[in-house]
Amino acid sequence: MLLAIDTATQATGVCLANSAQVLAEHIWHSGRHHTVELAPEVAVLLQRNHVNMADLEAVAVASGPGSYTGLRIGMALAKGIALAQRIPLVGVPTLDILSAAQPAADSDLLAVIVAGRGRFAAVWYKWSAHGWKAASDPENWGWDDLVSRLDRPSVVCGELDASQRAKLGKISQVSLASPAMSVRRPGFLAELAFKRLKLGKVPDAANLTPTYLGDVVPAA
Repeated sequence: MLLAIDTATQATGVCLANSAQVLAEHIWHSGRHHTVELAPEVAVLLQRNHVNMADLEAVAVASGPGSYTGLRIGMALAKGIALAQRIPLVGVPTLDILSAAQPAADSDLLAVIVAGRGRFAAVWYKWSAHGWKAASDPENWGWDDLVSRLDRPSVVCGELDASQRAKLGKISQVSLASPAMSVRRPGFLAELAFKRLKLGKVPDAANLTPTYLGDVVPAA
């Protein structure tokens, strides 16, 4: 049994899954209330599914980029559970969670999350035999930077409001993922974590550190 936690932005999610099924998933807009909402939501998730902490075999957490406060809270809880239960802790890049939900496409994929103050953290992906693979490091863009990069056929997914979606929808070479496909589902976080566990790509829980929005490369 694996517990997945994503607090990278104001969109928050938790999930219980095994290697064959997503057993429960909860996504909500927590705003800036991660501190008071996360632990109770995890407790309710476990209780409703009759799962004890001792039943957990691994924990997965969105490792960033993301907001300082959000990532710190999610990472702290995930580390605390993993270290207390002596189970693996798997960090998964935030934007990989978004890309994992997207179907195959010939176009490049751009995944974005809100970075605050009118800026976005973004990563380009290309389709491969093993699914979407990051083709760039995370970058820190303003709105004009984002639009200027869309100079080729592209699929865009992620945290965009109605006005931003309307503007991007007018760009002929851009295809927008639907709102439902633009939500970071912790079920995909769990799925990616299981793949990393199978490959043995799991650092010591105490050494896992988040990537904050301030660490993301600014636009040139």
